[in-house]
Amino acid sequence: MRNVLEYLEESTLKHPDKNVALDDKESCTYRELTEAAKGIGTLLAGKTYAGMPVAVFMDKSVTCLKVFMGILYGGCFYSLIDPSFPDERIASILGTLQNDIVITRKEHEQKLRGAGYQGEIVFVENLDGLSYDEEILANIRQNATDMDGVYCNFTSGSTGVPKGVLVCHRSIIDFIDNFTDIFNITENDVIGNQAPFDFDVSVKDIYSTIKVGATIVIIPKSYFMFPNQVVDMLDQNNVTTLIWAVSALCLLNRMHGLKYKVPSKINKILFSGEMMPIKQLNGWRSYYPDALFVNLYGPTEITCNCTYYILDREFAEDEMLPMGNAFPNERVFLLDDENREITSDMPNTSGEICVAGTCLALGYYNNEEMTAKAFIRNPLERRFPETIYRTGDLAYWNEDGLLFFAGRKDFQIKHMGHRIELEEIESVLGSVSCVSHGCCFFDEEKSKVVACYVGNGDKRQIVEEMRKRVPDYMVPNVFIPMEELPITKNGKTDRALLKEQYKSRRK
Repeated sequence: MRNVLEYLEESTLKHPDKNVALDDKESCTYRELTEAAKGIGTLLAGKTYAGMPVAVFMDKSVTCLKVFMGILYGGCFYSLIDPSFPDERIASILGTLQNDIVITRKEHEQKLRGAGYQGEIVFVENLDGLSYDEEILANIRQNATDMDGVYCNFTSGSTGVPKGVLVCHRSIIDFIDNFTDIFNITENDVIGNQAPFDFDVSVKDIYSTIKVGATIVIIPKSYFMFPNQVVDMLDQNNVTTLIWAVSALCLLNRMHGLKYKVPSKINKILFSGEMMPIKQLNGWRSYYPDALFVNLYGPTEITCNCTYYILDREFAEDEMLPMGNAFPNERVFLLDDENREITSDMPNTSGEICVAGTCLALGYYNNEEMTAKAFIRNPLERRFPETIYRTGDLAYWNEDGLLFFAGRKDFQIKHMGHRIELEEIESVLGSVSCVSHGCCFFDEEKSKVVACYVGNGDKRQIVEEMRKRVPDYMVPNVFIPMEELPITKNGKTDRALLKEQYKSRRK
């Protein structure tokens, strides 16, 4: 198998009239998706070249899924740009892609042009009922390889400039084949999509669905402001599987969505993006005691995830979840600052998580310098050049040989003479009885650890409980109660915004 479109074609043969996708406005069958995509692919073949990027400037939807598959039929790769992005970010992404074509809705034309785009625009309103040419499409497929790009998702970038992570067919096929097999995702499943389509969590939703012949329910972003709408959509569509960001699960739990209604068909809950607060996890497990719960880890650069841990016991609120095992055909290991491997017989010694295997992205698109920094030659292998990805994340083995996440290298601070991981403080903060969710950052100027939290406790109560768990130097100096913690476009806690707001108030 060399192309992810083979997933779609095989499932269309088996389930031509089954709904492959639905959102709040429309639905489509496998046959309809395939025919629409072939029409778009034929159109693009006359407008651009195979291997070129095509930007998709629209919100996630059934139509968006048709466009993605159409771009792949045209031999190109897609990159979704959220129309709500500021002009500067849109311009930066388009400048990196250097694409010839943007596919969008007519309502977004002014915003797109306002961001400086001067190339060709194809409107989705004009893509209905297109004819397709099987000969053209067959020729494109014949000349393709499994190393061709499928999508380019843009991450924040430590320099403030978005980096486009380009992922190929081979990496997706290798991962999704294992992912669906390990977690028994089948044609009988209905996957409730939470993640934006420019976030790699959605890759698991989309390609798991079309591989096994399942159905994806695309939940609008706006619904998450009103949890009852999310729960109704899950329940009405008999959703069985949630592959969500931790923050989305926590949000629904904190806003008491499941007290309103418990969708009865959910049997698999997989989460990633941040450390899951055990208190929030146990809230979900109380509603779904028999469901499969899985802790997933992995950055965008390694095609979704590289480790998984299937929860096999109850966890107390002061515990952390293990990272678990590497997915098949992926190698996960730790390196210290001297590029020496930290093995499981060296417990409680943290090192940088590194990953090798087919899972690795092709690199950062049009960014040779950043690619060279992150995708490096394996320093442990001198016999031949093997590429690994340095994640920038830290982990350690415990005495039982289990791997645990230990935070970001750039979240490690020096405070009161001690090296401290901010995530460790957050983990303890989140376990405090009167706190439902927390986030910490370091005020370098004042040398203070700042904790923002959602909960009903005061500083004295929080400090009292934290001091039972960590030394004084790890107890935050500043506590800021909030109704909700802001989240980024990718569903993670927006630390940068919290820090910015804090600095503004301090002035």
